[in-house]
Amino acid sequence: MALEFDLFWSFRSPFSYFVVKRIIEIEKTSDVKCNVRIVYPSAFRNPEFFANNDPLWVQYFWRDCFRTAQYLDMPFKWPNPDPVVMDLATRTYPKEQPYIYRLSHLGQAAVEAGRGLEFIDEISSLIWGGKTANWHEGEHLAEATERAGLNLSELDALVMAKSEEYDATIKIAQDAQRAGGHYGVPLMVFGGEPFFGQDRFEQLKWRMEQKGLTQRV
Repeated sequence: MALEFDLFWSFRSPFSYFVVKRIIEIEKTSDVKCNVRIVYPSAFRNPEFFANNDPLWVQYFWRDCFRTAQYLDMPFKWPNPDPVVMDLATRTYPKEQPYIYRLSHLGQAAVEAGRGLEFIDEISSLIWGGKTANWHEGEHLAEATERAGLNLSELDALVMAKSEEYDATIKIAQDAQRAGGHYGVPLMVFGGEPFFGQDRFEQLKWRMEQKGLTQRV
């Protein structure tokens, strides 16, 4: 019987991008299933964190992003445009957000189509991989969606028809995320135990091996 774990994941998190390919690999090689659960970025789930944090947090975060990319040998650049629009003067996040809600709802549609991991892999690589400026323009999203085995027009139609349903599902995932033991992403929860951060992937794997994780044959 396959083991399962939940992956709480945000399109605005570079560390979420850093972990996806390892999760895809372990699904391919081991008898385990990852349940992708899309959540909105911390900027909307916990905005006071960014308003009140120590300036050293930002400095360390930036350094750690680029260092982690180098360590994992993954391409990385802060995206243009940022998936979340911020008012730089006030350091607040306007209600109108042209990208993140669409991305999150597309992700939820992909999850329900059974291609959640593939979709978040391709789209996060597009956004964070540093090879594509203006990832939101032209055919970039459509081509990435096709690589994930889905059709962007069909997903967009679902998003239009089921926007409120997807929003509700994402908010349920956010409640489950906190119940799982942490507020950040990526968060992996296995057997009621939380593993926060891409750097906890090996500990997650270790724990699953203790619980009988087997190789696929």
